[in-house]
Amino acid sequence: MNKKKRIAFQTLGCKLNFSETSAISRQFSNGMYKQVPYDEPADIYVINSCTVTKKADKRCRALIRQAKSTNPACRIIVMGCYPQAGASDLMSLPGVSHLLDNTQKFRLLDYIEGMEKAVVDKTNMAEPGTGIPRFVPAYSLGGRTRSFFKIQDGCDYNCSYCSIPLVRGHSRSDTIAATVKTARKIAETDIKEVVLTGVNIGDFGKPHGESFFDLLKELIKIDGLLRIRLSSVEPDLLHDDIIRLVAAEPKLMPHFHIPLQSGSDAILRSMGRRYDTALFTSRVQAIRKHIPHACIAADLIVGYPEETDELFKESLRFISKTDVSYMHVFNYSEREHTRAIKSQHRVDPSERRRRSKMMQQLSAEKKNLFTEANRGLKTTVLWEKERQGHLLFGFTENYIKIKTSFDTRKVNAIQAVQLISTDKNGVYTV
Repeated sequence: MNKKKRIAFQTLGCKLNFSETSAISRQFSNGMYKQVPYDEPADIYVINSCTVTKKADKRCRALIRQAKSTNPACRIIVMGCYPQAGASDLMSLPGVSHLLDNTQKFRLLDYIEGMEKAVVDKTNMAEPGTGIPRFVPAYSLGGRTRSFFKIQDGCDYNCSYCSIPLVRGHSRSDTIAATVKTARKIAETDIKEVVLTGVNIGDFGKPHGESFFDLLKELIKIDGLLRIRLSSVEPDLLHDDIIRLVAAEPKLMPHFHIPLQSGSDAILRSMGRRYDTALFTSRVQAIRKHIPHACIAADLIVGYPEETDELFKESLRFISKTDVSYMHVFNYSEREHTRAIKSQHRVDPSERRRRSKMMQQLSAEKKNLFTEANRGLKTTVLWEKERQGHLLFGFTENYIKIKTSFDTRKVNAIQAVQLISTDKNGVYTV
């Protein structure tokens, strides 16, 4: 009997990448491979990469070195966004046998089974922004309580700082009928919650004359899908009908993630964003009107090339007075092939870090206020699959993390709770 090849997967970046890695790794359930953790010896290491920041690129290179150190004779395959944007960075790294861009990664099994022992295939990358294929659906299984369900890919927005349209291509999605068919497969598993993911999910359906709102109306009809959570939706695509549907439908979690990027209209214009702070404010106010206890997260970039100290303070003031629950804060990172990299203005990296700390402090304050404002709320929690010592953690409908004593019967179960008492760190305990 042939010995099974040991293969290890590692994912960097967004929920979309996690959904794709899970779908791709299921191709290797044919009895010929044994999947092992990435820090164990393996014959083949696969990294599904991210290139949204320099830090993500650096992390990918570190994982390549780690794999080579763990097993010097291994083959290393890097797939996804980093090869699409920076193949030249990866070509010279020892141990890398294949680079698969976003046009090729779903054929990973074919590439592996076609490898010759001495072949190094690193030069067949598509140019950034070219060769992006049709939409390929994906969803994650196994590793988490919830499933990341890819419903959309690519982006047509072409913001000045962002390389994602170059590496992911134009906005595309399947039809509602096809997407519902995939969702039914998830509903047949023990998954209790799906997170709708993509690059720009609010753009769903555009190629087919359909809409994200119409998709949501169909997904809530599926038996077995108990919780549906939205990932990031652009402010200009988060229409009132979507907000009202979330307010009315118990299956749709009261949790919104809205990219803001800056609280300065001047910076938003320079970035090429399709809204201003007034529109963002109107979306937050509409959510609070219909769902007062909703969680509203926002993305922010600090240290953008045009961001003077005064414009940063303007952004800080805007966030301070806006009723968001917390923020994901990112330091601006120069990306090749973007407009922003050509700017003559630069914010020193140390200043970017200073601004980031200020925004993160504000975020922490807002999160504490949001958590406290929900004291007394009656809601439900989905308990995680993984125990942490003697504790079990879970998330409420509006994404407040809570804990309880470990009980096997609660794992991956939904339980009605009331938020009453918190520990010293502000985590609710039931």
